[in-house]
Amino acid sequence: MLKKLFSHTAIYGLAPQIPRIVSIFTLPIITKYLTEIDFGVYGVITAIAGGVAVLGNLGLNVILSNSFFKNPGQYKWGWRQIYGFLMLWNYPFAILLGILLYFFIPVEASENALYIILLNVLPVVFFGPTMVLGNMYYQLKQQPTQIAIRSVIAGILGIVLNVYFIAVLRLGYMGWFLSGCISTMLVQASYWWPLNKKLEIKPIFNFKWRYIRNSLKIALPTVPHYYSSYLLDISDRAVMKIVGVNTGDIGKYNAAYTVANIVQKVGVAAGKAVSPMLYQTYKDNDEHAARKLIFILQIIFLCMTFILSIWLKEIFMFLIKNEELAQVYPLGIIIIMAYNYRPMYLGANNRLFYHEKTKVLLKVTFIAGFMNLLLNLALIKYFGYQVAAYTTFAALMYMGYAGYFLKDYKETETLNYYPLLWLFLTILLTVISYYFVEVNYIYKIAITVALLLLSVILLKRYR
Repeated sequence: MLKKLFSHTAIYGLAPQIPRIVSIFTLPIITKYLTEIDFGVYGVITAIAGGVAVLGNLGLNVILSNSFFKNPGQYKWGWRQIYGFLMLWNYPFAILLGILLYFFIPVEASENALYIILLNVLPVVFFGPTMVLGNMYYQLKQQPTQIAIRSVIAGILGIVLNVYFIAVLRLGYMGWFLSGCISTMLVQASYWWPLNKKLEIKPIFNFKWRYIRNSLKIALPTVPHYYSSYLLDISDRAVMKIVGVNTGDIGKYNAAYTVANIVQKVGVAAGKAVSPMLYQTYKDNDEHAARKLIFILQIIFLCMTFILSIWLKEIFMFLIKNEELAQVYPLGIIIIMAYNYRPMYLGANNRLFYHEKTKVLLKVTFIAGFMNLLLNLALIKYFGYQVAAYTTFAALMYMGYAGYFLKDYKETETLNYYPLLWLFLTILLTVISYYFVEVNYIYKIAITVALLLLSVILLKRYR
């Protein structure tokens, strides 16, 4: 199981990151032709699009995964009905997305408003549910290579198009939207043949309304849960736009996410890899294996994020060829370390998902997101855009650890996960990295080597 965890996390996490790693080396090329306005426009539009993305599948992911494990002989019948329902739902959803984008497009991008809306709506209308079901199937079948290959191809294509549109054609922020639309639609279309022809999971448009209603009763309470990811990850840009932060400062904050975005994607990938394994341990009543998986992931994340944080000043100086944007690395440290919440979050919330206690998730995820939103609305106007990094850190820590103190979780818990100990360690390493980023690189090398050795020892403890 440990070998599978590493290999699948590597495929889910590292394979999609290959294009991202390559794209890092293109930043010195394209940032010469980008300004804080470009980063700001892209950040605002991404924030609004992300704000409604969770409504695209109405939380029905939980029904897809549960039916796969609990009804392995009949799951395709349910999947086909959900497929047909989501195909029809996508059209009103696309209209809603377009209307929201229209009202939030910054004035600096008003001349390209129609093109921005179309480039964000097209991937929703074409093949949207096909990708959802195809991705879910290969994840649950523990065949991550199928997902990784598509991610790598689409990612490399996106990089090439980014360089062409931004560095060659000098299209600025429009280069991101064009390349994103093209690459996303291609990877979505690639799932159509295996899903509809090979697996024969074709949409049923004459679906049973009773089945859909019962599914939505379970799924809809998870929408606020999934929406919390938006409130925590990218809603701060939307709040900045609402409270009057100028587009340039929003661009600086967006630039602070340059490395943190990769860490966040690795966290999502690790969740895809470990979730099926955790479900299996729950089914087998093997609590020790479940806890071991979470502890291993937590050790890896703490070491990875701490090392990245102490080297972030040098990383930004190399990647971002815009002196003003490169100076936001202190905010980047706070954001990177915040994503250490992910392993412990998976440990508590996957159990709640497995037992279909979806309503109680509101006490964790939605409260965390709503808390982040309120703090940003209250503080950004008076303390500047930088405060958003600290509110995000606090909210993510709450989301990562609050689940362990819920009554519903404790009713199923058999082993102590020591959440307060991991929380204290995360905060301590964040404070240390914030100051150690300024020390001489020789000390950083010594710290990096020592930490890697310590992580190897700890991993052997839980191998």
